[in-house]
Amino acid sequence: MTGPLNQLKAAAVNIDGVILNDTFSPVIHHFVTSRGGRYSAEVERRVFSQRRAEAAAAIAEAAGLDWPLEQVLEVYFQERAEYLERHPNRILDGALDLVGRLRALGLRTVCYGGLDRTHFDQHLGAHAELFDEPQYVCTNDFRPGVREIVTEVFGLDYAEVLFIDDVAAVAEHAKALGVPFVGHPSDFELGHQRQLMNEAGVQHVVASLDAVDEPLLRALDAAAASGDLWP
Repeated sequence: MTGPLNQLKAAAVNIDGVILNDTFSPVIHHFVTSRGGRYSAEVERRVFSQRRAEAAAAIAEAAGLDWPLEQVLEVYFQERAEYLERHPNRILDGALDLVGRLRALGLRTVCYGGLDRTHFDQHLGAHAELFDEPQYVCTNDFRPGVREIVTEVFGLDYAEVLFIDDVAAVAEHAKALGVPFVGHPSDFELGHQRQLMNEAGVQHVVASLDAVDEPLLRALDAAAASGDLWP
């Protein structure tokens, strides 16, 4: 199998959970349960890939806290910093090879996530040349960012941009817009994203980034061309 893809023109790859290890689920789980709250799929649905203020409100409610949002965010990021001291961010196995595969098949490729550009520069700055301009897109102001990345960053049609993400809410937006999607849910043992992706009808859910290989990408390309991406 040689040559570029036919339908797909670009790819957007989530930073936390796809390129880097998931350092959000464990912290959110601890934040909620350590204060007597119940961690559930609904909590994840209301928190993951949401604007920062909306996520903070959902976390506080789940934890039973009546705090100002600024305090919730301050304490949350403090606890996340403490978690990162024990479990630092790292590039996942196969992540850089995945980006290389996407670009070798002719796809303009960017990374995106809810934290600002400094997060990308800190952890992927040494590999920034692997990504096309603007390299990184911060989506905090327009979560989850599927529409904006397709139409504003790439200037393409929905069926021309592949998204790879660890969050089912992104999959749901992709489905509504007819955008190709591959799910890579976190391996956090108490997480619910694989279940939520299955409920959303995601057809391609992978445990390893190596599974997003050329045959799968060509199958997605064909499905995007035929309009057979989602059940």
